[in-house]
Amino acid sequence: MAEQLVNEFTVNRPIGEAWAVITDVERIAPCLPGAQLQEIEGDVYRGVVKIKLGSITPQFKGQAQFLEQDDHAHHAVLKAEGRDTGGRGNASANITADAESLSPTSTKVVVTTDLAITGKVAQFGRGIIGDVSKKLMAQFAANLNTMLDEEPTAGEDAAATGATEDNDDVPDAASNSAGAATEAAPTAIGGDRPAPATTTGAPGEAAPRVRKIDSPASEPVDLAGMAGPAILKRLAPLAAALAVLLFFLRRRRS
Repeated sequence: MAEQLVNEFTVNRPIGEAWAVITDVERIAPCLPGAQLQEIEGDVYRGVVKIKLGSITPQFKGQAQFLEQDDHAHHAVLKAEGRDTGGRGNASANITADAESLSPTSTKVVVTTDLAITGKVAQFGRGIIGDVSKKLMAQFAANLNTMLDEEPTAGEDAAATGATEDNDDVPDAASNSAGAATEAAPTAIGGDRPAPATTTGAPGEAAPRVRKIDSPASEPVDLAGMAGPAILKRLAPLAAALAVLLFFLRRRRS
């Protein structure tokens, strides 16, 4: 199943601050329901997304990477793909985000998702996926703004930094001496700084480091609860068929 989803939300920050936040995958991952970021390797982000569908709890394990990021135009494209660890399907998406300033203190973000799903999850159809995506985006935006409201603004950060600098006008002699000694001390490789680790590929090519993210496990997103009447409508014919079957079985037993 392929579908294009268009959603938008508002961030309660000026566009410069808002854009820096929404393009920081590590920072916003906890705000997305069901998502858990597990590791970062270079510019590749890996993690899981958990959903609940009745008695089935699929867990999609995958990765995401920016294909485009224009900080001046406030435009970015993210490629994400994952597979259900239970073998019930795969999902991939190209996610395009565009930000627009609404006021000096608020920013509108439009997210266009070209989504492709295969397997059992795809059988619930276009209408349900679209409805769920809107509710997920609304919940994400609420979580994001709550997180930002709990953090100091850029002005408050600048004031705190200025106060710290005023208190640190007099340098610490011991610290300066220790710093000078550290700069002067030779390292193990001919007095130079250690060379970065390299791969087995091109000489001198730095190997991307895998950084594990210690984040709490996420709760699965209840798709049935989010879709509500939409899923019940889809399941109604099945329920009717089961009722008829049970009726005939009872008549045969009597």
